[in-house]
Amino acid sequence: MKTFETERLLLKPTSVEDAPLLLTLLNTPKWIEYIGDRNVKNIEQAEDYITQKMRPQMERLGFGNFTIIKKDDLQKIGSCGLYDREGLEGIDIGFALLPDYEKKGYAFEAVNKLKDVANEHFKLNEICGITSKKNKASQALLMKIGLKYEKDIVLPNGTEEIQFYKLTY
Repeated sequence: MKTFETERLLLKPTSVEDAPLLLTLLNTPKWIEYIGDRNVKNIEQAEDYITQKMRPQMERLGFGNFTIIKKDDLQKIGSCGLYDREGLEGIDIGFALLPDYEKKGYAFEAVNKLKDVANEHFKLNEICGITSKKNKASQALLMKIGLKYEKDIVLPNGTEEIQFYKLTY
């Protein structure tokens, strides 16, 4: 499993050592509002989430969730990934940052690299993105990296209509 690099960031496959970051990230107000409460409330649950929800896809497909790390101080600031989601047409590109690191270009830098890696390294012909209709920042970022809005969808077991974006290479 490969780590990818940008000018300021490392994108490292998420492992159990990233549980403290994940615990914090999954409980930020924006994560809960826009992505949903994952009911991860302690370190043990965060470790289980990584080993049971994240690692199997990484081992099966070679891609999945990556921890975003600043190169200058090795601070873990968020996550991004390529996700094979049930009921979704294509591989979803997703991202989330800790609040202190938003609006500094880190999300764009990480996701733009991941978009390139999806095609060049993992040989994907297309990627998609999903976001809450309320999450204007995520919509803007998906469009900035080249995805185009296609339609509103409801995921299996979902209740809320969300926006579906797609990029074909």
